[in-house]
Formats: sequence, structure tokens, C-alpha cells
Amino acid sequence: MNNMATKKDKTYSLQEMKDKFIGKVGTPKRDQYEYELRMEVLGKMIKTARLERSLTQQQLGKLVGVQKAQISKLENSANSATIDTIYKIFKALDAEINFMVKLGDNFVKIE
Repeated sequence: MNNMATKKDKTYSLQEMKDKFIGKVGTPKRDQYEYELRMEVLGKMIKTARLERSLTQQQLGKLVGVQKAQISKLENSANSATIDTIYKIFKALDAEINFMVKLGDNFVKIE
């Protein structure tokens, strides 16, 4: 009988993996990663909404007043977009967009 101890594989959460390989929350590298991830998600939202409306990038660009290349760039990563452009895109798609601001544990409410 083999008396060697067996090593159990440890599982890590996504948060632990991000902390280890990217950096802890609040570090410049982690902040940049989180920002790029949000911009990528926003780009995917634009593309999904455009496809739902059966529009080409060129057609959407014409509705918004930008070139097809700009729509392509935004869909692949929206990090070069202004809020004004994002608003125009979703308006052209007849889609509602919501913004939320969170301070600490509370969301800012406009009254």
C-alpha cells in the first residue's frame, strides 16, 4: 500500500484568480482590466441590439451619422466612444439605455 499523501486540487474563485493574476481591486492594472471588460460588454450590447433590428453596420452608421468603421470599432470595444455617441446609437436602435451611479453601497437617485 502506498503511504504517499495525495495532494488535493484546490479550487479558486474567479475573484481570487483575478486578484492573483491581474491585481487586487483598486490597483491600476486591475482598474484598466475592469474598464476594458465593461467596454467590451457595451460593444457586445450594441452589436446584439443592431442584429435584433436587422441592421448592417453601415445602416446603423448612417442613422447615427458615423462611418461603418466607427460602428465596427465600437462593437469590438467601445472604449473610444463618448456617452453622446453611445446615446445616439441606442436611440437609432430604438433601444432604452439606463445609467446608474453607485456611491459606496448606495445608488444615486435623481429626484
